[in-house]
Amino acid sequence: MPGSVSAFRVFGVPVRFHFTFVLLLIFLIVVGLEGSQSALADVLFVSGLFVSVLLHELGHAVVARRYGVRTIEIVMFPIGGIARFEKAPKARHELWIASAGPLVNIAIAAVVFVSLGLTSGLKLEGIATLTDPKDSNLLERLALGNLILAAFNLLPAFPMDGGRILRSLLAIWKPEEEATQIAARAGRMLAILMGLYGLISMHFLLVFIAFFVYLGAAQESQAALGRTLTQGIPLRAAMISRYHTLSHGQTVADAARLTLETSQQDFPVVHGELVVGLLDRHALMKAMATAGGEAYIAGVMERNFPRLDPNMDLTEALTAMANTGPCALVMEGDRLVGLMTRENLSEFLLLRRFGMPAATAQAVE
Repeated sequence: MPGSVSAFRVFGVPVRFHFTFVLLLIFLIVVGLEGSQSALADVLFVSGLFVSVLLHELGHAVVARRYGVRTIEIVMFPIGGIARFEKAPKARHELWIASAGPLVNIAIAAVVFVSLGLTSGLKLEGIATLTDPKDSNLLERLALGNLILAAFNLLPAFPMDGGRILRSLLAIWKPEEEATQIAARAGRMLAILMGLYGLISMHFLLVFIAFFVYLGAAQESQAALGRTLTQGIPLRAAMISRYHTLSHGQTVADAARLTLETSQQDFPVVHGELVVGLLDRHALMKAMATAGGEAYIAGVMERNFPRLDPNMDLTEALTAMANTGPCALVMEGDRLVGLMTRENLSEFLLLRRFGMPAATAQAVE
């Protein structure tokens, strides 16, 4: 996801931090300086909530794997996390995938409360000796925090899990796209009401959360529209079928010259009839700045380039393009038949949105 930084892996799933995560750290520092809890208690509480959110997202990932949906990454935002899947799960599967996260938080809270009850109010003596005795309510605060996380995520509006549960239930009676639009509208309305209340009551954290909720609902609505416009259309209908190639023996200067002479920015690199690499615009600019125009393309091209099948559903290609670079090669076996770029895909969707048939959109390209 753009704007995120890789941190570590859990069960093979990359966990990344979005750049806005630093805003949460600043907020917590300010609250900690003004709060009554000790610094150590605040650090442990925030760390516990972070682990809880991570376990929440891993709950989604584990259940998704059960239904054959691979998790690409988990991105941590200031108000929670997002598990990004390789493909959109089916509506009947999404009910259980979305429910898994809040159930993890409820389970954590239940385990903590049961443990406290069995031990007659565990006080975390080790912490109490280092800090103020009132810090001994740390476990209660952590359990309550998990219940709040579960309740917030179960709100029936996108992008919360409750919105996904709502969509999966609505999809029983309505088309999936219509169900998504209803849940997305509920998300936008919730965000507006939350933001207005935050402004009136001077709770600016609510305004901050409302902004992310509205943004997530809008993105989900756009994704649903994209699926509507691409459902049942093969990738070959949207690919670029007229393109230029470069030989692996040409130089970076040759590639730069071809970029100026044409509107093409990404070039397949061939050796005779064999496709051996891909030189995209970013790699070309980097090579010009570091290696110079006399460098050979073979030394700067991407050899492990992304490939797409021309007969795959364009809905699947949308997800694939989100997880690759700006360009992918469309290949039938080892034979190159076209290019797919994010810009071309956006133009195709725009033409389709205005009612142009897929065959006409391909002819225009």
